[in-house]
Amino acid sequence: MAPLAQSNADAPTSAVHVHAGVTVLDGLLSVPAGADGLVVFAHGSGSSRLSPRNRYVADALHHARIGTLLFDLLTEAEAAERRKVFDVALLGERLRDATTWLRGQRVAAGLGIGYFGASTGAAAALIAAADDETVQAVVSRGGRPDLAVGALPAVRAPTLFIVGGYDEDVLELNRRAYAQLRCERRLEIVAGATHLFEEPGTLDRVVELATGWFARHLRATRRTGEHHP
Repeated sequence: MAPLAQSNADAPTSAVHVHAGVTVLDGLLSVPAGADGLVVFAHGSGSSRLSPRNRYVADALHHARIGTLLFDLLTEAEAAERRKVFDVALLGERLRDATTWLRGQRVAAGLGIGYFGASTGAAAALIAAADDETVQAVVSRGGRPDLAVGALPAVRAPTLFIVGGYDEDVLELNRRAYAQLRCERRLEIVAGATHLFEEPGTLDRVVELATGWFARHLRATRRTGEHHP
């Protein structure tokens, strides 16, 4: 793994090849010294491990002593196929496989794992979490949790939905999905934000909410060695 330049000297970033079954996917793995947990990012349609919004959130997590894995859920060829871009079952399977790979890495030993999903990636995160009771927290940013409707009642990990106040259609879909969850859950509406949280200060509010959620749940699990129901 070759170190890359990074903004946080305490979280060296390495380019990695994530093994998801027989598929090898490009990723960026960052684990700060004394990390309390690791968050795996599941990007949405048309995005990648290089998403500036996700990397902005990831950098904030590093400063909170939380590691991150950003990786491409699809190969370059697959990403050109619209059908696969919206195949949340496939994306969820890739996320599960990537989590298995991550747990086999020395730097991840003993760290609690959470998911951060955006758009269709949020559905993938919920599908993967429903199948893995050891996932300790999920955060959805402008997500489409409704696409994971069949999996929602089985999600055990504490789950936070973050939606822009002006993203009215997605907000309604989140409210419906929220009602299907049986785990600890919260819906946060960021005032003045549209779907991509491009308005001044709105992405910083996402960072604040997501960092607090992961810090609370991943660190609590690390201290007690127990999983949240």
